[in-house]
Amino acid sequence: QVQLVESGGGLVQAGGSLRVSCLASGPLFSSYAMGWFRQAPGKDREFVARISRSGGSKYYAESVKGRFTISRDNAKNTVYMQRNSMKPEETAVYYCEADARGAFRRNYYATQSYTYWGQGTQVTVSS
Repeated sequence: QVQLVESGGGLVQAGGSLRVSCLASGPLFSSYAMGWFRQAPGKDREFVARISRSGGSKYYAESVKGRFTISRDNAKNTVYMQRNSMKPEETAVYYCEADARGAFRRNYYATQSYTYWGQGTQVTVSS
């Protein structure tokens, strides 16, 4: 069992930037692929980004390409998401998720591909 704790959410103005972090417990962090998802009020949880175990491969939702950057530091058991040029419609709870299988999946954008998830951190983008 791994625990994931997100932090760094808050209020940001449209066009602004915010970095959120996810700290994982346990010694197996480097064996997990990691993902970020978000869920806006009244909407389904949606994929934002995924990073491979080594950090060498990254995948993004089309809507965030060029503005969001996912990264990880395996020595610190932490995955990050730098979000630039944020939009009001991106107000949501952002969740960190861990894929214990680790290897590439074709359905990496599906939350069912992930084994563990955190409690989420609220990000509010004001217009």
